[in-house]
Amino acid sequence: MTRATPPRLDHDDRALHTLQRKHPRGTFVEPHAHEWAQVLYAIEGVMWVEVGQEALVVPPQRAVWLPAGLPHSIRMMSAVQMRNLYLQPQVVTSLSPRGEVFEVSPMLRQLIVTMTEEGDLRSDDYRDAAYRLIVLELLAAKHNSLRIALPNGADRRLGSVCQAVIDNPSQDISLEQHAERAGASVRTISRLFTQELGVGFAEWRRQVQLAVATSRLAEGHAINAIARSLGYQPSSFSDMFRRELGMPPVAYKSADDNDRSTDP
Repeated sequence: MTRATPPRLDHDDRALHTLQRKHPRGTFVEPHAHEWAQVLYAIEGVMWVEVGQEALVVPPQRAVWLPAGLPHSIRMMSAVQMRNLYLQPQVVTSLSPRGEVFEVSPMLRQLIVTMTEEGDLRSDDYRDAAYRLIVLELLAAKHNSLRIALPNGADRRLGSVCQAVIDNPSQDISLEQHAERAGASVRTISRLFTQELGVGFAEWRRQVQLAVATSRLAEGHAINAIARSLGYQPSSFSDMFRRELGMPPVAYKSADDNDRSTDP
């Protein structure tokens, strides 16, 4: 597994810092926190961001708001083109005090890309105006999240099943098989999912499947191949995808492709 280190931010009077990095699939940024608030965004690729006892799935149409001091880790589910903003916490007190996934508007996307790639070439007046627009766009952004509850590690059997599903979320592996490999009964595993994660096994696995599916769509994999790798017939996979995300995978992929075609 490739590991990456979080950036070190200078202490100065600037209201905004930026970062652009490329990460290959599988790169892991270990848990860390910043003294600055952060907008974590990738113009290409899908990130799996763990915040507390939740995993946030972040495709290119979305970004993560991370208030200052919030510990988080990042796993690249596909090759990622990262474009991050870091904002002085004392000037963004009107924004959420918790980590949130939000929709990235076309204007916010352009502002992020411009400031990360060309910000140092712009005038002070331009940077100040862009910063104010970024804050306004963040305030207006619609929250929209694929949130996956994570086990707290107290029960080895539940943790074992969750990790096995993350490694291979296919429908072809039954709950009975997962339970047997974890050394527990189906009834025990079902109870642990409901009590600790708040959802049943099938729903939790479906959330992981969507995370994997969106990452593979971002990498350009064929929809039918993704469906079959997850244990679905293409039609039933499309139905599930539409039910959970509000659009079929072909429309989701088209939206992602359109976003890429508008990159400066």
